[in-house]
Amino acid sequence: MSAITFQPLYIERIWGERKLETIYNRNLPDPTIAYGEAWEIVDRENAQSIVTDGTYAGKSLNDLWKNHRSEIFGDALPDSEHFPILIKILDCSAALSIQVHPPAHLTKELNGEPKTEMWYIADALPGAKLHIGLKQGATREKFEKAIADGSVADLVHSITPKKGDSLFIESGRLHAIGAGFLIHEIQQNSDTTYRVFDWNRTDSNGNARELHIEQSLACIDFNDIEPELQSTDRNTLVACPHFITTLHHLATGETIANPDPDHFSLITVISGSLNQIHPKGQTILLPKSSAPLCASEQTSVLQITIPI
Repeated sequence: MSAITFQPLYIERIWGERKLETIYNRNLPDPTIAYGEAWEIVDRENAQSIVTDGTYAGKSLNDLWKNHRSEIFGDALPDSEHFPILIKILDCSAALSIQVHPPAHLTKELNGEPKTEMWYIADALPGAKLHIGLKQGATREKFEKAIADGSVADLVHSITPKKGDSLFIESGRLHAIGAGFLIHEIQQNSDTTYRVFDWNRTDSNGNARELHIEQSLACIDFNDIEPELQSTDRNTLVACPHFITTLHHLATGETIANPDPDHFSLITVISGSLNQIHPKGQTILLPKSSAPLCASEQTSVLQITIPI
């Protein structure tokens, strides 16, 4: 079976830019819009990845997941109504809000979805910062006071990553992306985000964006103090119950295949190209028992699998 590719969905965001066009040579739908997100792999009620060509051209990811699961994905996978992974590319020209996603044990109470995710830094301006976890000495009491007086940023830990770094964001971890990043995000299939602080920004009418203070305080892990970036000297970047992400650097002519031929994987091309037709930035579904993909040049890829 051949590799399967999908048409990305482009989402306008107030913090977006046009790096998808300049770095990945994408033909964006509207030349006047700043697109903050490309949803590369998505299976939600209001958003579907559609196969671009081949045997399954025109079919949705949900159709493949429901009606062709064994032949494409393999067996012993999660018995879920929707494909369990969502992959995005984030183009951040301005800082995102400081936010948190709900842990699984709180989702029913808060009427949300759990969201554990990871970031791979595809590009970063010098000095660009990620905001992650809390500083030493921060407590819930101090945090609540900071919400009231607008000084939340003073309690949030910041790090300065470089291109090629990665970071794991488990549900409950406070986080925000600063300005100047292009990031590949691998996450649970969820769109629940609680904003706790938006840098005291207002729109042209003096209105602030909606915050979710009560939900955020219920979700934040106040013991998550000054977390660090993932180690850059290992192949496996993240191994959690929801996904496993590995980084591979391929020489010209070297191939990559599913680690288990009876199950699928997702391949995101970070740099270089595969099979001369899959350029950097593209995410590919490699069905079970499919032929390996070959590096057309020096190529780096992320490979994402679901734990069985």
